[in-house]
Amino acid sequence: MNKIALRILSIGALVFAASCSNVEPPKPVGPLPSERQLAWHDMEYYAFIHFNMNTFTDMEWGLGGESPEQFNPTELDTQQWARVAKEAGMKGIIITAKHHDGFCLWPTKTTEHSVKNSPWKNGQGDLIKDLSESCKEIGLKFGVYLSPWDRNHKDYGTPEYVADYHEQLRELLTNYGELFEVWFDGANGGSGYYGGANETRKIDNKTYYQWDKVTAMVRELQPNAVIFSDAGPDVRWVGNEEGWANETNWSIMRRDEIYPGWPRYVELRSGHEDGTHWLPAEIDVSIRPGWYYHASEDHQVKSLPHLLDIYYHSVGRNGNLLLNLPVDNRGLVHEKDVAQLQALRQQLDKDFAVDLAKGVLATASDVRGESSSFGADQANDGNPNTYWATNDSITQASLTLEFEQPTEVNRILLQEYIPLGQRVMKYTIAAEIDGRWKEITEQTTIGYKRILKFDTVEASKIKIDFLQAKGPLAISNLEVYRAPNLLVPPKISRSRDGLVNIEVPDKNTAIYYTLDGSNPTSSSTLYEQAFELSSPTVVKAVAVDPDNDQSSATATKRLDISKKHWKVLRVSSGNIEETQKVIDARPNTFWATEKEASTPQSIVIDLGQEYNLAGFTYLPMQARYPFGIITHYEFAVSSDARNWNKVTEGEFGNVVNNRIEQSIEFNPVKGRYIQLKGTKVHGEDFTATLGEIGVITK
Repeated sequence: MNKIALRILSIGALVFAASCSNVEPPKPVGPLPSERQLAWHDMEYYAFIHFNMNTFTDMEWGLGGESPEQFNPTELDTQQWARVAKEAGMKGIIITAKHHDGFCLWPTKTTEHSVKNSPWKNGQGDLIKDLSESCKEIGLKFGVYLSPWDRNHKDYGTPEYVADYHEQLRELLTNYGELFEVWFDGANGGSGYYGGANETRKIDNKTYYQWDKVTAMVRELQPNAVIFSDAGPDVRWVGNEEGWANETNWSIMRRDEIYPGWPRYVELRSGHEDGTHWLPAEIDVSIRPGWYYHASEDHQVKSLPHLLDIYYHSVGRNGNLLLNLPVDNRGLVHEKDVAQLQALRQQLDKDFAVDLAKGVLATASDVRGESSSFGADQANDGNPNTYWATNDSITQASLTLEFEQPTEVNRILLQEYIPLGQRVMKYTIAAEIDGRWKEITEQTTIGYKRILKFDTVEASKIKIDFLQAKGPLAISNLEVYRAPNLLVPPKISRSRDGLVNIEVPDKNTAIYYTLDGSNPTSSSTLYEQAFELSSPTVVKAVAVDPDNDQSSATATKRLDISKKHWKVLRVSSGNIEETQKVIDARPNTFWATEKEASTPQSIVIDLGQEYNLAGFTYLPMQARYPFGIITHYEFAVSSDARNWNKVTEGEFGNVVNNRIEQSIEFNPVKGRYIQLKGTKVHGEDFTATLGEIGVITK
């Protein structure tokens, strides 16, 4: 029996038990979720996989004129995808069956632009079938993304394309088992290949695709699947692709106001308090800067602290997390992505290891009909189908947990009984510490799930005061945790002024560092504030958890001379004021030479005094859409900025696909001025970009 069926039986049993004691359950409030939406809420965390033609053309949005022969993964393994997702704690996978370029990952009869004309499996492959079977084998749910826009199809913009699009959808809905979600993108119409026309085509995205027929088809063929788009009708976009919902997040919206490309998308982040339909938020974000795999982003996989923030700001804010995994051109989830997914899973397991509320005495200021069916203990009994409820006239009440002894806590998880609607509008949480109450936080909505993080307190009691609600309260779950301090290697950086900063995401961990090359321990120098460092030094640092004296891995960074007195003297083109970004010691800024430069571009920097130089460093721009990366260089040194000594020239090996800092060493030479020239740039001209320039001194 599935989870939803069990829930329905439990609801019936609860109603029966309540009726036997002459106490009726609270009446529903506002729009209610459907059975398919309740099942979707239970998913919480699942994978998006972008793997398609763009993976092989190194693009985000293909133009549609690509050849099917370009699609040729060498090690494609959908079982690996499913295994990675399962081990990460995900409950399903949604695959981009067709993106905007129109290439189909299954052998559709609607177009020749598909895997049936690719070298992969000699044209006999069906990636959708392979993945659906892998998901079924390992116990994951399966969903599909089908782009309405098709930049390849010659009939796009006419009724003939819509007929083909509906047929593509029908194929996906009927040939690959049960789907839990069908995903429709909001990008529609524009320039494309369109069968060789190479033109721009506009459509009315509200009417062109005949969404009423699309919805009816999904309902008929996949009645348990939710439909995602800006307006749902089942699940909404959260209004950003960064991995967060607002703290106030209603699962309801005035749905009839919303349509594809809705300009008021910011409202999607919070929902509508006066919403007319149940339309919960799905938070989609990629584990890398891009949605598709790019080797140049291998060093930009999101860190563990970043992924944790995403989790707490999505699942922890009444949303579902759809985390994108850009499968690489081998056909595998990249090992760096896998490592971060595993780190996230391990940390979440630690954060939610022991529910401290389980079995603890729970009391409430009001209980519906004084019935045990709705008592305070129904909130922390571990059963999502039971709930504490108040009487009809009571929308302000408190729920208190009393520990047997003072207990450290720093996480609280709350859930409303959403089959009866979302109703909580305002509440506070307080802890009794040494006999006095201390307010921890004031919040607004709860919904399906709300997870609150706060500084660790040692509490005898925890109390939630519900201050405002749309109706009598119905709280199905209250959990309390003491998550460990987050222990990760510190981040070492130095400002242009020479101040060294050492940071960790968890302020409850201590930082210790050394400057003599030795490995730091809790007996080393305690980092308390930024300190000045102008000469070449190796800085090593560790984070130490004071609760157990455990240490993170050691962070190591070699810092050469500071850039405090550096100055850009001249550039071959571009705004010289902007060139300060090359020496601002901020890796995420960059400077670009003039557009469509026709000659090699160069920059001259005054170091402020003479040094014994033994090398230089070049950091390419780190933005999501890089351009002008220098691939070949000349580097010269001078004592007077007039007479130059070319000390080295060559190539930054694989720099386009590996945009980390490039270090080039040469025989030591004295000089005060340096000149870097880009003799060859990745692109069609000599337009060059530079993130940061440094030197190596002896």
